[in-house]
Amino acid sequence: MRTFHSFSMAFTALRRNPMRGALTALGIIIGVSSVITMMEVGNGSSESIQKSISSMGANVLLIIPGEQNSSGISFGSGTAKTLTPKDCEAIARECPAVRAAAPIVKARAQVVRGSRNWVPMAIVGTTLDYLTISDRENLMKGQPFTQRDILNGNRVCIIGKTVADKLFEQEDPVGKDIRIKNVSFKIVGELAPKGANMIGMDQDDIILAPWTTVNARVSATSLSDPNQSTDSETDVNTLSNLYPSTGPELYPPQVDAAGNSTGMQVRYATIDQIMVSAVTSEAIPQAIDQITNLLKDRHRITPGKENDFGIRDMTEMTKLLTSATSVMTNLLLCVAMISLLVGGVGIMNIMLVSVTERTREIGLRMAVGAKSRDILLQFLTESLVLCLLGGIVGIILGHGSAVLIAKMLKWPTAASPMVIIVAISVSVGIGVIFGYYPAWKASKLNPIEALRYE
Repeated sequence: MRTFHSFSMAFTALRRNPMRGALTALGIIIGVSSVITMMEVGNGSSESIQKSISSMGANVLLIIPGEQNSSGISFGSGTAKTLTPKDCEAIARECPAVRAAAPIVKARAQVVRGSRNWVPMAIVGTTLDYLTISDRENLMKGQPFTQRDILNGNRVCIIGKTVADKLFEQEDPVGKDIRIKNVSFKIVGELAPKGANMIGMDQDDIILAPWTTVNARVSATSLSDPNQSTDSETDVNTLSNLYPSTGPELYPPQVDAAGNSTGMQVRYATIDQIMVSAVTSEAIPQAIDQITNLLKDRHRITPGKENDFGIRDMTEMTKLLTSATSVMTNLLLCVAMISLLVGGVGIMNIMLVSVTERTREIGLRMAVGAKSRDILLQFLTESLVLCLLGGIVGIILGHGSAVLIAKMLKWPTAASPMVIIVAISVSVGIGVIFGYYPAWKASKLNPIEALRYE
């Protein structure tokens, strides 16, 4: 009953001078609305940056083969033929921390369309999971190739914006044909533009095709060439081998290792890389452990022997950009907290004035039996109610401001219930902290001197 009576008296006191109460609460309203707006803008920016990080490969792991040696000479990391498509399927199936996995077969060759030609930065043979991992599922035009295209080794491809501009200019490329190393490919889609990545590489200068097709018709070289390079200057574009009579099997048997000295053609059971996407950035170490254990078991690598594969991640870039977003959000929060601090000082100032104006009232209450803790509770409740009302209005205005910013300035925003809870808690805390001293001062007044106060 004492608490209910204190709240009732607090509302009665605030109704005596509503204008002063509104102006006093204005500092809290501005502070809380600033906190809400800044936090929603900061959260939206963080989510936007996290999406950008994911699209650049922060959650991506790259599995590469080990090194190949010949007569004591190492050809470097990634030159051995140790990864297979079945490894990729096993990773996607048996590693819980992996969201998706895609085989990668890379090539670099001249692309011809009529009288125009271009050498894209990369010709990538892969599966549909590549689009998911690289966040390129939404094509600008057309549609992706299908699983049937991969199984049949069909000559279809998806091109990036740079390749489309170089070969087709303003013409719609979907449905048209291009030639890659004398092989005709039909364009079924065009990737949405992404621009350059953090190291300046053009992400739109790319061609995607089924890995079976690229492996069989574009990048097939002899085993004596460990780098699997293709020289467009020495290749002659002719139509003599445009349509090979037989296509590759999806999983044919691997050749004997003795092929290293014979120069025989690479069979199509191996791939260049495996691109893996972890479930979250935090799950990357777990995904690395799961993949390592799985491939060791599949490749029969005994303890103490060196792995015939390597795993690369982008942990440092993730830490750097996550740290930058945290600093930005915390900076915005500090600026907003300054506004709340100013509002709290205003609350304390008005409550001190209120104690001075109501000194006789305090003395009268004490004279009829009110204790010091009752006076303390009364004024502390008034401060708390003032801050709580200001906090509620501030939350409404802050969320409205964030919505307005998103619509007018096109800035990303993200509402969070936790932010609202924090804002209410901060409002209550300010009411208690800055209202305590005036309430304590009122509770320590001498009843006789308070009654004699003019």
